Amino acid sequence: MAVTAYVYASFFIGLANEEINLTGGTDDVYCGLTTSTYTPNQDTHDYYNDITNELTTTGGYTAGGQQLTSDDFTITNNVAKWDSTDPSWTSASFTARRAFYYVNNAGASSTDNLISWVDFGADEIVSSGTFTIVQAAAGILTVTATDATGFP
Repeated sequence: MAVTAYVYASFFIGLANEEINLTGGTDDVYCGLTTSTYTPNQDTHDYYNDITNELTTTGGYTAGGQQLTSDDFTITNNVAKWDSTDPSWTSASFTARRAFYYVNNAGASSTDNLISWVDFGADEIVSSGTFTIVQAAAGILTVTATDATGFP
């Protein structure tokens, strides 16, 4: 099963509008889980209120997900990397297909910026155990600065 990760297009707009600040763990970023019936749309989903079929508050999961710890954005050798401690849920009993990351602005869900989402490739089932998302060694999100196109 292939695990694939994507960035919501609105993430870049949120950065440009200074609505998102991943440097130094300034924003409260959360990771949530959905069932297989959530169909992400990278072009139109921009805020937490666009997430459907999130797991319910049961089986070790609380709606809204959990706050990431030790999250930070760093730059080394033209590579910007955002990473955190791997999120995990203990005493878990649920089935999840996707994870999503968003900024919790402690306001309305219509103002909580979506960042990215991950498709596990198949339903992940845990029964009375710990569910951990082992993030890539390269980080949750990396961007390599290269020559810009479209300039004269």
